[in-house]
Amino acid sequence: MALKVEHELHERRKGRNYGVGLLLAGLIAIVFGLTVVKVLQLGDARKFESYDHVQRPQIIPQETGE
Repeated sequence: MALKVEHELHERRKGRNYGVGLLLAGLIAIVFGLTVVKVLQLGDARKFESYDHVQRPQIIPQETGE
């Protein structure tokens, strides 16, 4: 005799949980994919360092001597 018998409600919930898990994994995959594409399209990352409104010597263009 089985000590624990699963009710049919548990089977339905298990199916729904798998569905929600697949949707969540799909959403994560979409966000990750968009992030990868965005990072690859940035090009020169030095021009994006000034977004915090702090000037850094490494991003100020150097003047060439005459």
